[in-house]
Amino acid sequence: MAHVEIHRDDIELDAPTLVEGLPGVGLVGKLAADHLVEEYDMVHYGTARCDGLPEIAVYSEGDPDVRGPVRLYADAERDLLVLKSDAPVSPEAAEAFAGCIVEWFEHDDVMPVFLSGMPSEREEAPSLYGIATGDGAALLSEVDVATPTESGAITGPTGALVHEAQRVGLTSVGLVVEADPQFPDPEAAGALLDTGIAPLAGIEVDTATLAEQAEEIRQTKARLAQQMQQGGEESTSARPLGFQ
Repeated sequence: MAHVEIHRDDIELDAPTLVEGLPGVGLVGKLAADHLVEEYDMVHYGTARCDGLPEIAVYSEGDPDVRGPVRLYADAERDLLVLKSDAPVSPEAAEAFAGCIVEWFEHDDVMPVFLSGMPSEREEAPSLYGIATGDGAALLSEVDVATPTESGAITGPTGALVHEAQRVGLTSVGLVVEADPQFPDPEAAGALLDTGIAPLAGIEVDTATLAEQAEEIRQTKARLAQQMQQGGEESTSARPLGFQ
């Protein structure tokens, strides 16, 4: 049965904010999510056991324990959750995955922050704007996140998550940032953290290491970014619709 398996019953959360980090354009969501997990030394809290997710075994350098590809990490002190993924969600699985995850959001009173990159060949610092479901627009207004500058749509598994949140009336926000369409974009991930995630979650996060390690990050994540380019609808993306 599709569900979210919780491993740490000793961790208590009160209406937590969740940062979603599925792979997508510029790997902005994954970079932001990974940074939070590392910065706060967050603990492995749960695993998504949703229908259609890739049945692969994930392990890390220096740690022989095998984990599922889509996991939740928690920081009880900050009432913060991070959804971390080490594998893309296929288009065929996106609907079932979104239903499984959003049902858990509702049950555990979670306020998700969805992340997506808008392909951009920018020459300046990346700009971002916010979208919302439920009562999320008020949250964006409180922290001065800009409204959309054009009509658009979020595709891929993150798009499925936002769609499902809207369908059930769940309060959520989405952050869309200009991002490099070809390579991992630590600068865009940093903008998400500084301008959107930190004020929405009421946290302080140091993003200096993202900038300092930008070249290293680009090299180590380049292969995954290439897979995302080839993955079509497996890759989360924000796209203009071309009409108002």
